[in-house]
Amino acid sequence: MKGKRRLSELENLIASDEKLFFTLLSCSTILIIFVNLSVTRSSVVGGITSVIYLLINGTFLGHVFFEKENPFIRFMLGNLLLILLLGLTSWAIMIIYNLDTIRSTIVFCIVAVLSSLLNKWMKPKNANL
Repeated sequence: MKGKRRLSELENLIASDEKLFFTLLSCSTILIIFVNLSVTRSSVVGGITSVIYLLINGTFLGHVFFEKENPFIRFMLGNLLLILLLGLTSWAIMIIYNLDTIRSTIVFCIVAVLSSLLNKWMKPKNANL
């Protein structure tokens, strides 16, 4: 029970994002992913930063679109939606240009900013429920 409460508190902390800390953390993980893809190519660094990226942005989207679900389902559906958005954005950029490291970073940035903006815009509407 204590673990469930901590995860719920973490989700609420990420979803509230009062001072845009988690949005900036998400953008910094994108920068780390870019440097890792370009220079170091470490699977450990890439794995850790990708998990942080998925955790933050999946929580944002889950909080926006699946507010009435329980926290686990909300998180999983948020991550599915995040993967869908990443795929659609990547597809659009791949149609326009080749999808290389720089354009992959652009895809991550577009989806992270979209997730954060949706979370900020929908927060007042979800509070009225």
